[in-house]
Amino acid sequence: MGLHFHRNPDGTTTGRNEANGFTVTHAEEEEVKRQLYEDAGWEYTPPPPPVPPGFHRFSLVHDEFRSCGFGDERYAGLRARPPEGCMPVDWGCFALECRRPGKTLLDAVAGTVAEVRREHGLVMNSLGVEKPEEWFDADSKDGYAANIVAHLVLMAADRARLLGYGRKDVVRLLDATGIE
Repeated sequence: MGLHFHRNPDGTTTGRNEANGFTVTHAEEEEVKRQLYEDAGWEYTPPPPPVPPGFHRFSLVHDEFRSCGFGDERYAGLRARPPEGCMPVDWGCFALECRRPGKTLLDAVAGTVAEVRREHGLVMNSLGVEKPEEWFDADSKDGYAANIVAHLVLMAADRARLLGYGRKDVVRLLDATGIE
């Protein structure tokens, strides 16, 4: 089942549940999301209050294919001394919920990933996005779509490493796209 959202030229948002065709349009994007979640039988949680200018809210996850829970010894130092603005959480795996400064969301994520790697020797490889295919219109460099981009890039880098590809291989692929 997929939920799809689209921002209309008049400023409203339309959402559609592909499983049953339920469609709703409303001026408030969160109201569209709430109604679609309710229709799908999913729990809806309203968004938290906005962060101050220059800060970004995101989650970082150490997601491995083999089972390792929040209490795994590798996370002891990170549980005791998380980066400033981050709080360790148990998502069935190790995660950090963060509110960190940065020019953009990707800048804040990159700085936090680098700090965790430098201070704790652990590469956070996900933002915990459960359904990255549920793309919202790209509204800004710091919105939900940016979380999906950061999640996919971290996941791709981690999986490329597992397959034996290095940084140069991944950068070569990105360069081949022609993105500026």
